[in-house]
Amino acid sequence: MDHRISTDRACSADSAWDDVVRIHAGRVYRHAYRLTGNRPDAEDLAQEVFVRVFRHLHGYTSGTFEGWLYRITQNLFLDQVRRRHGIRFEPFPDAFHLTTSPAPDQDLEHRMFDADVRSALDELSPGALAAVVLHDVDGLTYDEIAAILGVRCGTVASRLHRARAQLRAALVHRSPRGGPGRVAA
Repeated sequence: MDHRISTDRACSADSAWDDVVRIHAGRVYRHAYRLTGNRPDAEDLAQEVFVRVFRHLHGYTSGTFEGWLYRITQNLFLDQVRRRHGIRFEPFPDAFHLTTSPAPDQDLEHRMFDADVRSALDELSPGALAAVVLHDVDGLTYDEIAAILGVRCGTVASRLHRARAQLRAALVHRSPRGGPGRVAA
């Protein structure tokens, strides 16, 4: 009887974990993709996020679960950037992929940023990139970003200001007049 109870609890825990992954995997992958800029790195980062969540789920205590996931994704991404010393590895050309056509959700991810915008984003510092992605792409507030990045709201605002100025300068050729102006990224 005791064995069945512990087995039931294990099955219940497995089911709960499957639900966590099913519910949040898409969001974590999209955020990882926006940060890394390519599918293989995003997949690796998302997998590492869930490994970290699994190991530390018992220690989760407060805040929103989504915010916690963003924070873990962000921290792991910044760790990877530090380890690589700012070097970004580019994926192989599409001709090297084994599949002939991506799944619809993967196709959407690949079309999210064109090469021009991705190149401009790659020139941003990791902190500035994180602020831009979290605010302008994911729609988080300054307070939420500050909590995720572990900085003050003023720091978030200044990172966003500098990042947007850098993006405008890098994408000035996309302005209808070819000069200064608002450029949608």
